[in-house]
Formats: sequence, C-alpha cells, structure tokens
Amino acid sequence: MINALATELLKARRSRVPWVTALAFTIAAGVGGLFMFILQDQDRARSLGLIGTKASLVGRDADWPTHLAFLSQITAVGGVLIFGLVSVWLFGREFSQNTVKDLLALPTARTTIVLAKFVVAGLWCLVLTVLLVVLGLVIGTVLGLPGWSAELAASGVATVGATAAMTVLLTTPIAFAASAGRGYLPGVGVMMAAIFFAQVVAALGYGRYFPWSVPALFSGLAGPDSDPPGLLGVLLVLLVGVGGIAATALWWRNADQDR
Repeated sequence: MINALATELLKARRSRVPWVTALAFTIAAGVGGLFMFILQDQDRARSLGLIGTKASLVGRDADWPTHLAFLSQITAVGGVLIFGLVSVWLFGREFSQNTVKDLLALPTARTTIVLAKFVVAGLWCLVLTVLLVVLGLVIGTVLGLPGWSAELAASGVATVGATAAMTVLLTTPIAFAASAGRGYLPGVGVMMAAIFFAQVVAALGYGRYFPWSVPALFSGLAGPDSDPPGLLGVLLVLLVGVGGIAATALWWRNADQDR
C-alpha cells in the first residue's frame, strides 16, 4: 500500500491537473468574495460596472453567515464537478494513456492499487476544501464582514467539511464508470448525468431521496424553507460511496485487460 500510494502521489505531483483544480476552487472563492463586495454597497458596484445600472440583489446580506453558507454551496455544486474530475483523472488516465497493463504487471494487488487511488483522491479533495475555506476566511476578513464569532466560524467550517465529505463519497461511482468504460469519457458522462438529475430531482421536491441532491440540500442551497436531507439522505450517500468503492475494486480485480 505504501508503494502504491507513493506512486499515485508521484503521478499527481507531476501532473498539471492538481493545479487546475486548485485554480478552479480559487476562482470560486473569489466569486464568493465578489458577491459579498457587491452586497456591501450595490451603488458602489454599479459605479464600478460590476452589475447593471438597474440590477438589484435582494434577499442576502453581506455578513459572515451568508459568506460561510456560500462556501458550503460552492462545495456542494462545484465539488461534484471538481472532485469528479479528480476521480476521472486518477482512474481513467491508466486506460487513456495505455498504462494499465504496466500497472497491473507490478507485484501489487489490484485491490491495493484501487484503494491507493481512492486514498489519494480523498487527500486531494481535502486539500482543495482546506484551500477554499482558508481563502474564504481571508476574503471575508479583508472585506470586513460583520457577524463574526468563533461559534459561527466553527459551525460554518464544519458544514463545509461535511458537505465536501458527502460530495467525495458520491464521486466513487464516477471512478467505477471511468474504470469500466476504460477512459475519461464514460466517467465524465456519469458525472454530468449526476449533476443534471440532482437538479431535476431536487426541483421536484424529492432531493432527500436522491443521493446526489443531498449535499446541496445539506448546504442550504435550496433555501431556508426546503426540507433537510435528514439521516436517510446521509445513509444513502454512505451507501453510494461504499458501493462505488466496492464495485470499482471488484471490477479491477476480475476484469480482463485485453487491450
């Protein structure tokens, strides 16, 4: 396992993909800061050309609770895309770059290779989440947002972390699709389908029963009047996560690599 982890970490370190994902989360944090800046003084934002002269943003306040909630919502929505990209790259690259046979020829169990990839994916997504939280806290401090308290910050960061953990679990079927489909495109297809159906099912009011809608509901993206996902939603996310890992490991263990 140590050798497999070292190999996967080396692949990630020599790739540009980690920098691309970090840039995506940096831009997302900057967008959150921009919204807070606009909400602080909409007349100032109009004079700077940030919003149209007749545009008006209502229903939100430029304060720490809103800012921290926005970070959670970024994690729920953008996390499926960015965390999914991590899984697609880690598993799909072996087939797209024709390195899977060389990898399986090593004296390392196939299950160990799969688990090492999932561990690296988890660590990678953890670093991205920490980056988002740190940038969010720095931006909120620079803007001088009101309503700060240690309890609020701890609650907000915990919500971001829980949302990220659920989102990471929901990317394991994407890893299975990239493996069984032997490349990037099947994984990307499953990822886009998950994002699409999560929006549709949530709009119909059944999001708490559809695992890919649960992180968004948990983060409060649907608004204060929406029903929380509850214990059932969290259990469904856990089942999907564990099932995705098991399915991927079984496929790698039993599939014939004939090309």
